[in-house]
Amino acid sequence: MSKFDERIIVVPRNILFDEEQNQFNGFLSNDSTKGQDIFNVLTNYEVKRRGDMEEDPSYKQLISYCLLENEDGQILVYERLSGGGENRLHGQSSIGVGGHMNDVVGADTINEVLRTNAQRELEEEVGLPTDKSQNLQYIGFINDDTNEVGEVHLGVVFKIKVSSHDIEVQETDTLKIKWIEQGSIDNYDDFETWSSLILEAIQ
Repeated sequence: MSKFDERIIVVPRNILFDEEQNQFNGFLSNDSTKGQDIFNVLTNYEVKRRGDMEEDPSYKQLISYCLLENEDGQILVYERLSGGGENRLHGQSSIGVGGHMNDVVGADTINEVLRTNAQRELEEEVGLPTDKSQNLQYIGFINDDTNEVGEVHLGVVFKIKVSSHDIEVQETDTLKIKWIEQGSIDNYDDFETWSSLILEAIQ
């Protein structure tokens, strides 16, 4: 199946941002009023064909975005190589492991849908088994409406503490990883927009 035929979770923009009253750019913490309002309307998600959504800004595609911290307090940084799926992000570094979300049959809550998708991406991208991602912590959202990629996506941001021994790139043609001391990144030019915005907020 082509990636464009994948059935993904999206939320109508007018519902997500309450007719733009809750629109934001940057990182939005889960404990903010606006962050809670946005989380509460995620239950209005729809399942659409990915190819139809990539250039339709009336919908936001939900993307899991997991920040990994190891036992030494270092954060995972990875570079997207040319073998990866999103051409617009090749050569850029990122601190978020994740991807598009799919519907979860039998899920009782939106929280279960979000976590199940995030855990699946962690296993697929960096080999972290589900039994070692139970401590996944939802921390907020990331949004950037200033470019064509950001305009159609909304990041659901998680943080997780892991053992670096449990992390290994599964697709070496698409990703290259390294661990970096938190607070030691002083130049965000090589990072994709979402990572830059999060680093500015949490460093």
